[in-house]
Amino acid sequence: MQIKAIHHVAILTNDYESSKAFYTEVLGFDIIKETYRESRQSYKLDLAINGQYQVELFSFPEFKERASFPEQKGLRHLAFAVDNIEDAVGELVSKGVDVQGIRIDEITNKRFCFFYDPNGQPLELYEA
Repeated sequence: MQIKAIHHVAILTNDYESSKAFYTEVLGFDIIKETYRESRQSYKLDLAINGQYQVELFSFPEFKERASFPEQKGLRHLAFAVDNIEDAVGELVSKGVDVQGIRIDEITNKRFCFFYDPNGQPLELYEA
């Protein structure tokens, strides 16, 4: 098997409208397709990052809470590469997003910081 790339990341939300606004208006992702699935009473929103990467946003009425601590087993966080971390943090803050302080990765010496989506999903900005 030769895996070529990550195709998508799926995120489940309990507040679809808030999450849709966050990922499209705050983070600026483009909507590829929005589908309401009547049989599941849920939405599936396909989003693009620079026309290259895809995030799937799901809503389900019967969702289950998941612990989201940095050292919890499973997906730790989702990181987004940016050219200038100060500019990106400034944009998030101007849109009302609470962003943790910028830190230095002790292995790569690159700058990064964390913030959360409306569901508490940890997200990271990483200066590429």
